[in-house]
Amino acid sequence: MIMSRIEAPRPEGTAMTGTLLDRLLSGLPAEAVLTDPDVTASYANDMASFCPAGTPAVVVLPRTAEQVQHVMRTATELRVPVVPQGARTGLSGAANATDGCIVLSLTRMDRILEIDPVDRIAVVEPGVINATLSRAVNEHGLYYPPDPSSWEMCTIGGNIGTASGGLCCVKYGVTAEYVLGLDVVLADGRLMSTGRRTAKGVAGYDLTRLFVGSEGSLGIVVRAVLALKPQPPQQLVLAAEFPSASAACDAVCGIMAGGHVPSLLELMDRTTVKAVNDLTHMGLPETTEALLLAAFDTPDPAADLAAVGALCEAAGASQVVPADDAAESELLLQARRSSLVALEAVRGTTMIDDVCVPRSRLGDLIDGVEAIAEKHRLTIGVVAHAGDGNTHPTVCFDAQDPDECRRARESFDEIMALGLELGGTITGEHGVGVLKKEWLAREIGPVGVEMQRAIKQVFDPLGLLNPGKLF
Repeated sequence: MIMSRIEAPRPEGTAMTGTLLDRLLSGLPAEAVLTDPDVTASYANDMASFCPAGTPAVVVLPRTAEQVQHVMRTATELRVPVVPQGARTGLSGAANATDGCIVLSLTRMDRILEIDPVDRIAVVEPGVINATLSRAVNEHGLYYPPDPSSWEMCTIGGNIGTASGGLCCVKYGVTAEYVLGLDVVLADGRLMSTGRRTAKGVAGYDLTRLFVGSEGSLGIVVRAVLALKPQPPQQLVLAAEFPSASAACDAVCGIMAGGHVPSLLELMDRTTVKAVNDLTHMGLPETTEALLLAAFDTPDPAADLAAVGALCEAAGASQVVPADDAAESELLLQARRSSLVALEAVRGTTMIDDVCVPRSRLGDLIDGVEAIAEKHRLTIGVVAHAGDGNTHPTVCFDAQDPDECRRARESFDEIMALGLELGGTITGEHGVGVLKKEWLAREIGPVGVEMQRAIKQVFDPLGLLNPGKLF
């Protein structure tokens, strides 16, 4: 199920497995090669539901680019598929193993090689944790904006592979806008550098952006040059309660149309607020139908929050409460960051959708999700990066109930169809992986699929890199 049309031959039998291990160990330390089935099984999948995973032949944990090159040369010689992995916090099955593959875990390549305050760049290996990099550059008065909700666990390499977003995208943009250059090991083991260290650069095709979001299907990132920003002032957060999700979405449209540039603009629906309260006992207002969080990191955030608060009231907010200080602001943000964990606790398992629509259609998407939840008799909570229209409808279900699983999958697909109908996309930041490969074909069409497969063929003619993902 998880192999693409470009299927990679796999090692067959004990003899081939022995040959594979011998070749790998000729260029890797023994501790970097894991073969215990109980251990390798733990590397089989990421955090996505309904995504089949195979059984890896071996897990390799390199520490250097040269070791990655050795792995890819071996894989090419023996025609063994390779599945690159970061921290496996992804939500699309993009890091799931295929049968007989080499799982190439890059988590031990975790060095921050350089932080340059003059050029405002950081040079890092792919296994660096997002939050670790953020704190390190903060010490130099700098700021790395992309901040996925899993920032305490996810790696920069994984962020690059899936073109991750985060809470601050409305002002600062997504991962792709911060990747200036890459060192990439190609499928045959050659090392290629793309991009630049400079603030400007337009030499040739932009191969750097091609690798961002490619989910490890074109090459293995072993080093990244990342752009940094000056560290902004401490942000302040405002919370606004609304009697309906559509009123909250009207406020979002008013804020953006008014020219305001919040550092964060997040929405939690009634279902999500209740789930967060049940899990954390934060005391969020469960009488609200939608809770909107807005933040500013400007020199005078209180004035900006007052202006946005007035727009919220004009849109029908029943209560607007600006935070008094950074501590209160952080408490509100923790409520938002707890959303997905809280929704998982509702029924034990979740499918997290990632539909992004034009801001003007955000209300239609949320109303549509509510109707889909009623139709399928399921709990579906919606959290959203409202400022950029990226929603995460989260289907809660009991994985031990076959009928509930069926309804969960059907509702998930209906939400993606709704997103496309509203002029949106099937994924704003989580990627395609296994979960949405059929929907990618619907979104980009047959010509788009043909062109993408042609690009894959150029970089990976044997189809060894992360086969079965994307298309």
